[in-house]
Amino acid sequence: MTLQQLSDLEAIKRLKYAYCRCIDTANIDELKTLLTEDASVNYQGGSYTFQTAGRDKIIEAIRYAFHADAVAVHNVNHPEIDFVSDTEATGVWYLKDWFLDLHHKIITDGTALYRDRYVKQNGQWLIQHASYTRIYEMVIPVTDTPNLTAHYLAQHGQKLPAQVSEALQRK
Repeated sequence: MTLQQLSDLEAIKRLKYAYCRCIDTANIDELKTLLTEDASVNYQGGSYTFQTAGRDKIIEAIRYAFHADAVAVHNVNHPEIDFVSDTEATGVWYLKDWFLDLHHKIITDGTALYRDRYVKQNGQWLIQHASYTRIYEMVIPVTDTPNLTAHYLAQHGQKLPAQVSEALQRK
């Protein structure tokens, strides 16, 4: 592996780590800088499928999924990065995630394999495509609201519109 590839490998790792951090902290402005304009996603869960294309559509979906009444944890590790060219790479990552949705009163806990495509534009690596397929997923009802002594998304996440919030509360 060349010195440039080692440098690029580290840049791609930092890109993916930043992607997870931005999702968990609702840092939408920074998240937008990590994706190509034509980015696409395809997330296959046990209880859902989410597929869309276009950076703005992805950002909008994430803005509402990781809202002020959610708690999220995304950890990725064991990266397997392959360079297709000097400006293209693919990656496989092991994901462990946990998500508490206080509106729907559920916890989603699971693992998945991310399969990503990266491109280098203007000297910066960006995510062009992100997809995952679940290895396992558990959806657990929440009967008692947990005593959250810290809740970052409550302060920084998107506040859902009142009509959406009320409709979700009635479920």
